[in-house]
Amino acid sequence: MCHVVKSLLLGLGVNPAVLEIDDQEKEEEVMSELERIGAVYIGGRLFGGLDRVMATHISGELVPILKDVEALWL
Repeated sequence: MCHVVKSLLLGLGVNPAVLEIDDQEKEEEVMSELERIGAVYIGGRLFGGLDRVMATHISGELVPILKDVEALWL
């Protein structure tokens, strides 16, 4: 999931900050929640998971959102 979102954002011209957490350093409950939602943040706020990112991209809403938070300057 992380690779898909990262590739999409890079393809749009965004330089995403990616935080990868070592599985051995966190509790199983926290890991399952992060995997469930995907933990995608845009502009410092939780945006959603892969489904939401892809849906807003397909609908054409993602680029304006990225521009609003100054993550994209096109």
